[in-house]
Amino acid sequence: MKLDLKHPSLEQRNEYLSFAKDWADHEEEITPYSARLLGRSYEEWLAGTLRMEREAPERFVCAHTFFLTDEAGKILGAVNIRHELNGELLKSGGHIGYGIRPSERRKGYAVRMLALALPIAEQLGIARALITCDKENIASARTILRNGGVLENELALDGRTVQRYWIGPRQSQCGAF
Repeated sequence: MKLDLKHPSLEQRNEYLSFAKDWADHEEEITPYSARLLGRSYEEWLAGTLRMEREAPERFVCAHTFFLTDEAGKILGAVNIRHELNGELLKSGGHIGYGIRPSERRKGYAVRMLALALPIAEQLGIARALITCDKENIASARTILRNGGVLENELALDGRTVQRYWIGPRQSQCGAF
């Protein structure tokens, strides 16, 4: 199956609403955070998301958000690539955050999405990408490891343990599918 990372667009509005409903039906918050509407219309969210690529509000950093889509245009997941790290992102969050819609998990899409995101991060000037996950999120840790992630350390934050992985240039073992 051919998968692509696509910039969000107005044409994806209905597909995004299906994506969001999938998360709500599973009683989960959309991951990454950047893919949440947060009370805005899709059009307002889209404008804000595209603006974040060149300017960020205080306490945030510029970032690109992409949807992982299949050949039919179905949104399978979302990935957020942050151009730099602030103090919070250095501890938890990292350069890249991602999530697969609940009904499409356990099909290898997260591994493929991260593999597609890493060259984009490199084009944005990120020589080494920090990617974090909760220690209990074994699937995310496997995704990171399959893409060449090297565990640097674990941090105790707000009652949870965060694992911090680094992926250097061209370390992804998955390539572009």
